Amino acid sequence: MISSKPIKSRRKLYAILLLVLLVVGAILYGLADRYLIQHVEIVVDDGNSSGNKNSVTGKAVYDDWSYNSDNLQIKIDQVERGSGSDKITYYVADVQLKNGTNLLSAFADDSFGRNIIENTSEIASTNNAIFAINGDYYGFRSDGVIIRNGTVYRDEPARTGLALLNDGTMKSYEEEDADSSTLLSDGVLNTLSFGPVLIKAGEVTSNFDHVKIDTNFGNRSIQNANPRTGIGMIAPNHYVFIVVDGRKQGYSRGMTLTEFAQVFADLGCTEAYNLDGGGSSTMYFMGRVVNNPLGKNRERGVSDILYVKEGK
Repeated sequence: MISSKPIKSRRKLYAILLLVLLVVGAILYGLADRYLIQHVEIVVDDGNSSGNKNSVTGKAVYDDWSYNSDNLQIKIDQVERGSGSDKITYYVADVQLKNGTNLLSAFADDSFGRNIIENTSEIASTNNAIFAINGDYYGFRSDGVIIRNGTVYRDEPARTGLALLNDGTMKSYEEEDADSSTLLSDGVLNTLSFGPVLIKAGEVTSNFDHVKIDTNFGNRSIQNANPRTGIGMIAPNHYVFIVVDGRKQGYSRGMTLTEFAQVFADLGCTEAYNLDGGGSSTMYFMGRVVNNPLGKNRERGVSDILYVKEGK
């Protein structure tokens, strides 16, 4: 007579294995859904892109490091300081605009949602940008107040954000204290949700110990020296964009937040805000990537950019 115990044992083992596979599969799918699978919520058609590579006017005078026209003045400097393991290499773009509508935002693949990414240079080229930097990587989060080119795409207050207004000014604000409709009525064209604030009303932030670090999978601490991207304002329609390279010894170690804030202060900024950094940090100008992302000349896909072009 054949015992039923081995059969029951095998069935129990198979059931356990099936349960384990289902659990592991659910976990893997959850991670893929959160970090890999695209979720397109809105396809954007704001009329900013066209078939031309750059919207350069015939009156513009430009070279690899500068651009001058009736509407835009852009000057980019490469700065190197220190040596050896303490060397830092960064890029400063001094940008003066005729009006605030020359500063725009664009999404990867012209779509708003999660895990939709393109290289900064690709998004910039599609939108005929003359100059661009990576934005706040909104697509890595599900919260924050996201207004782009005058349209509200997300209204989930979470942190201290940055508002760019149509009068050419910028200011940081507490998302939980501001209503998106009020922001629009105040003339806000774009908001960015990252941080921290580097300079507010002329006061330089000196202590970043309070900064909350995102707990998303794969994030590094932002307290130490890292590649960085930031935006500052000297006066209305007069901006400073800085991209710091890093994580390559002998070329650039990156900057701490304290060092980053001080660079903006030394350039005369009364407002400054930290954007997405690390492998995202990219500066684009006239069809080329100006900096050296991660010291490897290799861009990382991002969800959005800030850019400048002629006209609107």
